[in-house]
Amino acid sequence: MDPKHKRLLRSQRLFLAEDLIVEDMIIQYLYQEGILTESHLEDIRSVSSNREKTLKLLDILPTRCSLAFHHFIQSLEKDFPWIRDKLLGLCAEDKEPLPPSFTVQCGVPDHILPTVPTSQHLNRLAAHLSSEWKSVLLDLGLSLADLYRCCADHPLAVQSQVLAGLVMWTQRNGREATVRRLLQSLQAADIPPSDLQQVFV
Repeated sequence: MDPKHKRLLRSQRLFLAEDLIVEDMIIQYLYQEGILTESHLEDIRSVSSNREKTLKLLDILPTRCSLAFHHFIQSLEKDFPWIRDKLLGLCAEDKEPLPPSFTVQCGVPDHILPTVPTSQHLNRLAAHLSSEWKSVLLDLGLSLADLYRCCADHPLAVQSQVLAGLVMWTQRNGREATVRRLLQSLQAADIPPSDLQQVFV
């Protein structure tokens, strides 16, 4: 998620916890759009009060992809338009300059973004990822069981575990497994762009 949007959600945390009801439509919409996983839904529903559910959602959203804030705003349109308008107004007032596009910082050419990563891309990326690899693959839609299988199949080499997960993701998603989608998950996991500059050349 964009740092600007993270700041906004953090600054409005108490207001949202008091005024917003996230159970049902909001979390279902975010699940439909791929922002929340089934595990996220279970986490949110595991707490009792509406305030706690909202706070739990606000903990999760900043960890998701760059589209998370956009879809959160969309989810407010029908039942909470005044909250949506307030957040959009505050967002417009935030004049702090935004960093260059994540893709530009990573040195990824525009023509590569809609393509499926090559095996060479995936090999390079697997070599660059360390402790964040599981959160990246979970964001891409793999399950904990998938990650366990990757670890079990390659018990001695983390790079091989990462590569197996990335290959699994591309095989399952076909043409939708694009470099752009992969970069969204890398950005959500706060991977420094400098770590990725030689991956997609």
